[in-house]
Amino acid sequence: GTGGNQAEGTGQGQAQGTGQDQAEGAASGQNKGKDQAASEGTSGTKIITDHAGNQVEIPRQVNRVVVTDIFPIPSIITVLLGSGEKVVGMNPASMSAAQTGLLGELFPDILNASTDFMNGSDINMEELMKLEPDVVIYSAGSKELGEALRSAGFAAVGISVNKWDYDSIETYDQWINLLSEIFPEKEDTAERVSQYSHKVYEDIQSRVSGLKDGERKNILFLFNYSDTTMVTSGKKFFGQFWCDAVGGRNAAEGVAAENSNAVINMEQVYEWNPDVIFITNFTPAQPEDLYENAIGQDDWSPVKAVQDKNVFKLPLGTYRSYTPSTDTPLTLLWMAKQVYPDLFADVDINKEVKDYYKDMYGVELNDGQVQRMYHPGRDAAAGFKK
Repeated sequence: GTGGNQAEGTGQGQAQGTGQDQAEGAASGQNKGKDQAASEGTSGTKIITDHAGNQVEIPRQVNRVVVTDIFPIPSIITVLLGSGEKVVGMNPASMSAAQTGLLGELFPDILNASTDFMNGSDINMEELMKLEPDVVIYSAGSKELGEALRSAGFAAVGISVNKWDYDSIETYDQWINLLSEIFPEKEDTAERVSQYSHKVYEDIQSRVSGLKDGERKNILFLFNYSDTTMVTSGKKFFGQFWCDAVGGRNAAEGVAAENSNAVINMEQVYEWNPDVIFITNFTPAQPEDLYENAIGQDDWSPVKAVQDKNVFKLPLGTYRSYTPSTDTPLTLLWMAKQVYPDLFADVDINKEVKDYYKDMYGVELNDGQVQRMYHPGRDAAAGFKK
């Protein structure tokens, strides 16, 4: 079902140590918080409303978080807090992104997070309890999982993937807003990131608004591509947002009007003849596979994007950038530059990326790291069904 694809598409993660000393540190921190709160006549907890509309009671001081089936969130928490220390558990798909992207290099403590509580899409509640999470984050669409977590006594916070019609900027905004309620010390960062995202979006709109219909590029997303299957992004998924936001057209929006992901074939690709192709990090396929016809029996040589060498692998910074993530505004800018190089000739992506990470999150990136972010390898898809 598309629910599975959607969940898979937004699966990402990160990790943290569960050492005895950390557990004790967290416990003493909690007790300290409780004593302080008691002396102030307030409780050591507060109520927040999650994206599923649930009122969730959480500690005022959250020290241990586990993220289950919404994969980008561990990376966002880590970058937001400047440390992976509080993420004690995450999905294996989140971990693989942390290991192959920049996240684990920038914040090595995230690599200590446990993934043992997940078995495929099943959660082992006993293993989860051992992690002693203050908060467990899950995808708001997984209602049964939310109920199971709550009945097991966890403070379960639902974060939505599709509530904002797959608008990556708005979705990332809403994610950051909710996370800043869990970690109120980061409210100012949330506000600044939101302003930056909207500024980038508006700048792109002002540049592409003058394009005539005939100048708009046809864009094809390869969400998954192997010798047995070719999957694109339909109208009801993030690919549609990216195409619209950079002033292009989603080649597949007609065939996949009601679907998030749609299986397609070479005949359809020939018919659409896309100008630009973007390949996600949910598949090992690389641009050279299309240039060299290296997958199955497919012949890409007549396709315009291939002839013009306009096939690009999406970046992998702190998470797989097809979904909302810390890198969303930069991905948008990078994508606009690939689609309309003349309109964005003055944009220096290397500089923009470095400035953004430094100004927003206090992270200093070097040229090599930015280079790797924008040229991920096949292993970026580790943990996903081929």
